[in-house]
Amino acid sequence: MSDQELQGFAQLALDSVHRPYPYHLTHVVQEPGTIASPQSLTPAFYGCFDWHSAVHGHWLLALTVRNSGNSDLVAACRAALRQSLTKEHLQIEAEYVAKRPGFERPYGLAWLLMLDAELSLHREQEAADWRSYLQPLVEVSVEHLSYWLPKLTHPVRSGTHNQTAFALALIFDWATLVGHEAMVQLIKERGLAFFAKDHDYALHLEPGGEDFLSPSLSAAWLMTRFLKANALTEWLDRAMPELGRGFVFEPALPSDRGDGRLCHLDGLNLSRAWMLAAIAAALGEADLRSAPLQAAAHLHQTAGLEGLQSGHYSGSHWLGTFAAYLLYS
Repeated sequence: MSDQELQGFAQLALDSVHRPYPYHLTHVVQEPGTIASPQSLTPAFYGCFDWHSAVHGHWLLALTVRNSGNSDLVAACRAALRQSLTKEHLQIEAEYVAKRPGFERPYGLAWLLMLDAELSLHREQEAADWRSYLQPLVEVSVEHLSYWLPKLTHPVRSGTHNQTAFALALIFDWATLVGHEAMVQLIKERGLAFFAKDHDYALHLEPGGEDFLSPSLSAAWLMTRFLKANALTEWLDRAMPELGRGFVFEPALPSDRGDGRLCHLDGLNLSRAWMLAAIAAALGEADLRSAPLQAAAHLHQTAGLEGLQSGHYSGSHWLGTFAAYLLYS
């Protein structure tokens, strides 16, 4: 994919991050008279239909600032980030999340850490300021995740936001990049405890009709971070022995891209694409599974990118992030 494609993905985020409605509010009401507008509750991440999409929409804007050659688009992305990532806004966000330990756990918090990771790669003073303003929210997110993960007795193997493997992978990548050794060790310990002994995944039962993540591929994608090639080969032989050996996933076509849940399948195609490619790369070209997995990744990429052209806000408010992650993962 090209810079021109990244520009298209970024435009979707620009069109969404400060669009207040429609909005799906996930808010625990703790006392009478406390329900307010999303923007009053979370003044940085109030657009994009929901909090987590707003967070990774800002990740996409920051990624574009660092990677795009289009100066006008970069300026627009900077302006949007400047509007959202103020010290005042992010302090309010941190105070809001601090009072709600289960809020956006784990998916939204994982993407919040990815936004921090992206800003850590920037060299401009303004980006450093944004990152400094973000730190109270980062610290709250880490605190909530660190308290929760040791108590999670079983992984959530869904294909949507509550899935454990996907979030652990993002959190691990953030912790590795920023040097948070305690979180690196916690994610590795919990990831291996959850998935190392898995066997005989029922691949033919995927996907669920509203999935945007593959439970099986997400687990394998996570394990590529912990296991060297030989150990990964052994794990795949146990967990999904038929993958790449007569079985490959086929892209899933949404029946209605205007439906906010059914259009998840476009995101599934995009996330499968990067996971299949990553698994194939970890196995190496000599492994006979590698070529079929790479071919399947290409088919899923093509199918997933078609969803970005639908014109429906149900998908456009978030699919650009998955497409950009595919481009730069």
